[in-house]
Amino acid sequence: MPLKISLSMILLFLSHWVCTAQDRFTVRGYIKDETTGEDLIGATVLVENAPMSGTATNAYGFYSLTLNKGIYNLHFQYIGYNVRIIKIDLMSDTLLNIELAQRTYEINNITVAAKRADNNVSSLDIGEIKLHPKEIESIPAFFGERDILKTIQLTPGVKPAGEGNSGYYVRGGGAGQNLILLDEAPVYNPSHLLGFFSVFNSDAIKDASLMKGSIPARYGGRASSVMDIVMKDGNMKEFRTTGNIGLISSSLTMEGPIVKDTGSFIVSARRTYADLFLLLSHNQDLRKTHLYFYDLNAKANYNINKNNRIFLSGYFGRDDFGYSDQFGFDWGSATATLRWNHVFNDALFANTSLILSNYSYRINIMGDLNINIRSDIRDWNLKQDYAFYPNAGNTIRFGANIIYHNILPGKISGNDNNSIVTNFEITNRRAIESALYISDGQTISSRLKLYYGLRLALFSNVGPGDFYTFDENGGLLATRSYNSFRLVKTQGGLEPRVSVNYRLSATGSLKASYNRIHQFLHLLSNSTTSTPTDVWLPSSNNVRPQIADQVEAGYFRNFGNNRFETSLEVYYKNLQNQIDYKNGADLVFNSTVESELVFGRGWAYGTELYVKKNEGRLTGWIGYTLSRTMRQFAEINNGKPFPARYDRTHDVSVVAMYNLSPKVQISATWVYYTGNAVTFPSGKYMVDGQLVNYYTERNGYRMPDYHRLDLGLTWVRKKTARWESSWNFSVYNAYARENAYYIDFREKDNNPGQTEAVQVSLFKAIPSISYKFRF
Repeated sequence: MPLKISLSMILLFLSHWVCTAQDRFTVRGYIKDETTGEDLIGATVLVENAPMSGTATNAYGFYSLTLNKGIYNLHFQYIGYNVRIIKIDLMSDTLLNIELAQRTYEINNITVAAKRADNNVSSLDIGEIKLHPKEIESIPAFFGERDILKTIQLTPGVKPAGEGNSGYYVRGGGAGQNLILLDEAPVYNPSHLLGFFSVFNSDAIKDASLMKGSIPARYGGRASSVMDIVMKDGNMKEFRTTGNIGLISSSLTMEGPIVKDTGSFIVSARRTYADLFLLLSHNQDLRKTHLYFYDLNAKANYNINKNNRIFLSGYFGRDDFGYSDQFGFDWGSATATLRWNHVFNDALFANTSLILSNYSYRINIMGDLNINIRSDIRDWNLKQDYAFYPNAGNTIRFGANIIYHNILPGKISGNDNNSIVTNFEITNRRAIESALYISDGQTISSRLKLYYGLRLALFSNVGPGDFYTFDENGGLLATRSYNSFRLVKTQGGLEPRVSVNYRLSATGSLKASYNRIHQFLHLLSNSTTSTPTDVWLPSSNNVRPQIADQVEAGYFRNFGNNRFETSLEVYYKNLQNQIDYKNGADLVFNSTVESELVFGRGWAYGTELYVKKNEGRLTGWIGYTLSRTMRQFAEINNGKPFPARYDRTHDVSVVAMYNLSPKVQISATWVYYTGNAVTFPSGKYMVDGQLVNYYTERNGYRMPDYHRLDLGLTWVRKKTARWESSWNFSVYNAYARENAYYIDFREKDNNPGQTEAVQVSLFKAIPSISYKFRF
């Protein structure tokens, strides 16, 4: 009988061998918030007088540190918490769980990095932004709704998709090239109300990281960035309630222990109520109109024993718009994540996740037609991740995941008496996306750190379904049907990831990185911002995966005992197999949409400057990006390169918070960026007595430059051990600039033969007020 040795058996043997080596022992455990019991992500463990030794907690607050036998002073620290120093006599493997106490602030200072004070200099992270919901409470908010995605837009290299929009572009990539994860579940449309609000309720969020430069090998699937958002676990110590009341929405969050110090839960709900004001209208149709969104976050976790812990979390949210009894439109997302943490021993940590993600929209045209339109995209994902800590200088991560994609591009149905619309359904598109990865973060010397990893990413189209073959002009040549789970085509390849940190001094370092990423799902949109009806198209026999290669280098320097952080980063990104659409392309409810597409290449490069002040009565940051984003397609613009529509040469953001007193803080943000590249008519000509616009160069014109000032004031009304309350006042676009949303070309009313350009703006100054309480 042949000998079968599993991967887990090998790893158990290796970790046991490493951890029981002569005179070397491991201290490991969890680092938590003393008040709530929440795991602290990225908390650091430093060894006094040993600069090369140390580690940080993972996404579940777990750390492991292997040292020689001896006596050590371990420093446990996390930004916003008091440092705790523990003296240990390491004579054997030791379990040491730590709780840190929050520092007492009447109003928290803004801090973008949630790790050690010099993390931007000492870590291997390059091009990473970390945010905590508490850190954005004082930033002026659109309609008073605090939003992590809009705060991310205030950092270098990240550009907003449009006026008031929560969508964003990262370093020359499109909106569909950003992977957004909520407790590991992908969110395909992160927007409410056509993009003016995000689906992420800040009261339910514990931690958020945007990776735009050095992306670890455990992530893949999108060409530009990864936004990893972690929901709160819930208070393990006591029951607490938090509420927010705003002008157009309110939220309520409840959390508490299932079993004290063993398990906890959190439930957070939010809803807008603009539709309630329509009931006051004298117009009967308006009284029947509904326009609102709602979302629900829920999570529970339970410690089975010291080595096993389970989590169950979910999100459900929808937007609902309906005009009287004539038209209805709703869209939304649902996610669910079941996770099991297992500690094999002091050096090996494992996480197993089963994930469901679903996005759908529905359109109903009522009355005599009674037309129903729907589209869905659903994923099932199984992940297995390991973290291996062989010694104080290495953290090895490896794992695998497999995703089953099921996409319904569109289905239209009408009632039996409808002679205009017949039942029509585009065949579901199914695929299996799989990956294997391994990486190592290694401390080589007191000056040099190195991260290296490799990911194998594969994508296989499977049946049942119809697959098409087209000629060079997009004409349909053949249709072939495949049975269930019959492999049609497999694409993909290896993705190397490398980053290096060279410490120049105690306060400065040089960093560099290289990434390659394949993207197998493509967002098709011919609008300037994402819409609920945008189409997700999988790679196929006609559509190759997008491939992004990015190189980056940066200089990082801190001043004034880490009170000031500065960085200067440069990057170049090469994009293969980019997708655009032919003029007049029909992207929605088109079973042969692949024939409407053209394929080319893109590239982006830029420089990002970042200066941030962490401490004192005045805190905040200044960010500046100088960049170009280009595309080239043989069928577009006569084959000549042209700027992407989100190409913006200059992008400036200034964020400032100032404590007037222990209970009053004022804040301001100012943004400026070059107008989007757009295609405007260069002239006009007459066809059959009708004036027709004449277009020449693709994206050869620019929208007017954009700039805006937002102001805010936070007043802490009351703060005791059991009750907290505060008021937030803000003004969006304080000097009421009429920024261009789009330009409309039309004939003059008083001279029909002449064309005029008319600027359309959305918002002037918008004041808002919100009230927050917690008990």
